[in-house]
Amino acid sequence: DGFFYRKKTVAVVGGGDTACEEASYLAGLCSKVYMIVRRDVLRASEAMQKRVLETPNIEVLWNCSTEEVLGDGFGVTGVRLRRKDGEVFELALDGFFLAIGHHPNSELFREWVNVDAQGYIITDGKSSRTNVEGVFAAGDVQDPVYRQAVNAAASGCRAALDAEKYLKSL
Repeated sequence: DGFFYRKKTVAVVGGGDTACEEASYLAGLCSKVYMIVRRDVLRASEAMQKRVLETPNIEVLWNCSTEEVLGDGFGVTGVRLRRKDGEVFELALDGFFLAIGHHPNSELFREWVNVDAQGYIITDGKSSRTNVEGVFAAGDVQDPVYRQAVNAAASGCRAALDAEKYLKSL
């Protein structure tokens, strides 16, 4: 989605590798990137921290948490933040990105289908087949790498085609 914010001001929430990666990517497109970090340190690898801290258009806002994303009928207009010392302030923004980790919502299915250590449903190779005949998984619940809407949509299409093929074979 970064392309939609070309030459605009955005914020990324998080302090780990995912947030640093996202901020670095957006810094190549956006005029300004704020990183909203609730602690006084980044949890990211040393290399990612260095990249973020040396990028001129990335500003890290330490000890801050998001109180409210502000907007109007057209989208995000800003964010209200609170520092650990209680100070509340607002920033004007065009975009707001969460990069605070990812948790696949697979609990409902874990009793029946195989999942990996992080909870992602395991599929057979590049297909959407699970270990249970006739059960297919798609999108963020089985994709620990890309986790993006466009990939999830394509993955859902593949699962639908796999399910259709399975049903026709019965």
